[in-house]
Amino acid sequence: MGQIKVLEPWLANQIAAGEVVERPASVVKELLENALDAGATEIELDIEQGGVRLIRIRDNGAGIAEDDMPLALARHATSKIRDQEDLAEVRTLGFRGEALASIASVSHLSLTSRTLAAAMAWKVEVRGLDMVAQLEPAAHRPGTTVEVADLFFNTPARRKFLRSESTELEHVQEVVRRIVLSPVAVSLRLRHHQRELLNLRSGAGSEDGLRRLQQVLGTEMAAACIPVQASATGLAMTGWVAQGTFSRAQPDMQYFYVNGRFVRDKTLTHAVRHAYREVLFQNRHPAYVLYLQVEPAEVDVNVHPTKQEVRFREQRLVHEFVMRSVRQTLAVPLLSSVIDPLRTVPEPSSSEELRGGGGEHLTTAEEISIIVPAEPVAPPLQAAFSRYVPPAPPGQTQVRELMWALEKRGAQVALLSEPAAGETPLSLSSDETAPVVPPLGMALGQVHHIYILAQNAQGLVIVDMHAAHERIAYERLKQGWERRQIASQALLLPQAMTVAPHEAELAERHAEALMSFGLELSRQSPTVLSLRALPAVIPLSEGESLVRDVLADIATDGFSDRLEARCMQLLATMACHAAVRAGQRLSLLEMNALLRDMERTERSGQCNHGRPTWVQFRVEDMDKWFLRGR
Repeated sequence: MGQIKVLEPWLANQIAAGEVVERPASVVKELLENALDAGATEIELDIEQGGVRLIRIRDNGAGIAEDDMPLALARHATSKIRDQEDLAEVRTLGFRGEALASIASVSHLSLTSRTLAAAMAWKVEVRGLDMVAQLEPAAHRPGTTVEVADLFFNTPARRKFLRSESTELEHVQEVVRRIVLSPVAVSLRLRHHQRELLNLRSGAGSEDGLRRLQQVLGTEMAAACIPVQASATGLAMTGWVAQGTFSRAQPDMQYFYVNGRFVRDKTLTHAVRHAYREVLFQNRHPAYVLYLQVEPAEVDVNVHPTKQEVRFREQRLVHEFVMRSVRQTLAVPLLSSVIDPLRTVPEPSSSEELRGGGGEHLTTAEEISIIVPAEPVAPPLQAAFSRYVPPAPPGQTQVRELMWALEKRGAQVALLSEPAAGETPLSLSSDETAPVVPPLGMALGQVHHIYILAQNAQGLVIVDMHAAHERIAYERLKQGWERRQIASQALLLPQAMTVAPHEAELAERHAEALMSFGLELSRQSPTVLSLRALPAVIPLSEGESLVRDVLADIATDGFSDRLEARCMQLLATMACHAAVRAGQRLSLLEMNALLRDMERTERSGQCNHGRPTWVQFRVEDMDKWFLRGR
C-alpha cells in the first residue's frame, strides 16, 4: 500500500456522490428536500431525458444570501446544523451538507437564488472537476432555481449503468409522489420535455390530504382508505390505511413518514404487516400512507447517506404503537356507527316459538343472534364451535314481529316468506321517513347454497357464508383466548434442548415476557435450556422448533411475535372447521342472523385467510348492465 495522503476535493466529492447520487431520481430527491427545508410552498420541476440531460427545480422558498452562495456548493457546509445538539434533534429533511457538492462534482450545476429582502439575485456555476464557484448577478424572483445538466458527463462508467429514459422517469415520478404525499402543504408541477405530467395544488386538512392521495395513487386506493388517528405518550400517528381487500402484488403503495421524512424502516414495515396479518390474502402486500410524529431526540436519522433509514431509541415501543393503531383501525365493525333496527325485536318466550312449531332442529335465539344485546357479549369459547344448524322456516307471527320492529324505525321492506293460504302478502312502507336498512341489508335467499343474496340501501350484497361465518367464529375464539390470557400447559417431563450461549442468555433475559405468552423456559447450563410449558393450543412436537425460531427473532429484532402468530393460526384452523359449510341450506331468519353478526364483528370484510366475505353491487351498476336510462 502507498503513503496515506489527503484526497483532492474533487475526488472526495465524487466518492460522496457515489453514495448520494445513484441516478437522476436521487438528485431530484435531494433538491426537493432542500426546497421544503427552505419553506417553499410552490415548486416547479422540469426534466429532460429522464433527468439525465436536465433537472431544473424552481421554488419560492427563503432563498440564499449573496455571501452564502459560494458556500452552498462547498462540501459539509450547511445552514441546518450548528452544534451536536442540533444533530441529536434533527428537524429538517437535509442536514449532511454534502448533497449540492456531490451533485456538482458529476454534472454541470448552476444555482440562482434571491432572498425576499435582497434587491437582486445571484448566480453561481460549477462544472464537474472545476469546483471553483463563479458568482455573478442575475434576474430572479424571491426563491431558488437549481439546474443540473449532463449528469455523469465526467463519469461514463456511472452513466452506463443508467436505465432507459422511461425507467429513469418512473423513478423520478416515484420520488415526486413521496414528496407530494408528505404532510407538508406544497403545490408541485412536474414537466418532462415540456409536457405536464403532474399539477397539484397545495392544501391542508384531512379532506385535502385524501384528495391529493386520490390524485397521486388513484381513485380505487382512495375509496378503500380508512383514516388513522392515534396517539400515545410522545407518539402520534395519522394517515390512511387501505382495507384488506385492496392489496397489491408488490409493496409499491407503502408510504411511511417519520416527522415528515419518508423512510423505509424494517421495524415500521413489520409492525404494519403484523397488523394486516389477519386480513391479507397469502403473499399480498398492504397499501397505506402513514405519518408518525416522534420526539426528534427519540429517533436517529443519521444512519444512512440517503436518509431513508432511521433508528428508534425505543424500538419495541414504536413497533407496538404502530401495530396496535393500524390493527384497531382495521378492526372497526361495520355496525359501529349504525343503529341496528333489530334491536327492538321482542325476545321469543321459548325455543319452541322460534322454531315456528314442529321444527326438528334445536336452535336458540342466542345461537342465531336474532336478538342483539345493547353491548355485544362474546359467547363462551366452545360456543364458537357450534354449527349453524338451519331452523325450520319461521312462523308468520315471528315474521310479522320482525316487520313491525322495522316499521317502528320507518323501514320500507317486503315480506320475505310465503304468505299463509288466503292471507294478503305483508308490505310495510313509510313515505314520510327514509328507509332504515342494516348495512348489509336483508336476506333474499341463497345461490347454490354457497352465497347469500341480500338487499341493502345501495343495491345488492352477495355474501360468502362460509368465509363470513369463519371470521365470526375466529373473532369469538380470539376473545375467549384473550380473556384467558393465553392458557399455558405444563409439560409432564421438561424437554431439554441445546442452544448457543447467547440464545440461552436471551431466553433468561426475556423469561418473563415469554411466560406471558404461555412459554416457560429455564436455563440449566450455559448452553442448555429446559422447556417446561407451552401455550395450550400448540402441540409438544412443535415446541423445540418454535423456541428456536422465537429466540432467533429476539436476537435479530429484539422481540418476537411468532408465538402469538402460531396460536392465532391454530385458532383460525379451528374456526374454519367450525364454520357453516358451502352447500348447507339456511333459512331466511338464519341468513339475516348471519348478516347481523357480520355487522358487529371486527374485520368481517375478510375471512381468516384474507379472502373477501362480501361484495356490493350498486343499483347504478346494475342499471348499466341492462342499459337502463340510455
